[in-house]
Amino acid sequence: MPRAWSDKRERQYEDIKDSQKKRGAGERRAEEIAARTVNKNRARTGEARRASRISTETESPQKRGGRRSGRGLGPGGRTKEQLYAEAKRRNIQGRSQMNKRELEKVLSR
Repeated sequence: MPRAWSDKRERQYEDIKDSQKKRGAGERRAEEIAARTVNKNRARTGEARRASRISTETESPQKRGGRRSGRGLGPGGRTKEQLYAEAKRRNIQGRSQMNKRELEKVLSR
């Protein structure tokens, strides 16, 4: 557990870790999930020095509830909203009429 965390984040880390262990995760996996969740929450609230765009623009890990977990940015990994935002950033015409598969296809070019 990093020392840079506030007391609130340390409590959050312990709660998440305990919850994961109760769900059957091993000690190391529970620690990893807890640390990632706390770090993402810190990034979303501006507590972290650096934050990835995906950490700040997507829904919180608690709200997401594991959706997209372990799928990375491969097929099915990014949500339609994320794909749409990328298409908007690239100024792709007709993006509002595209479904997720079409957005993935046009963005892979």
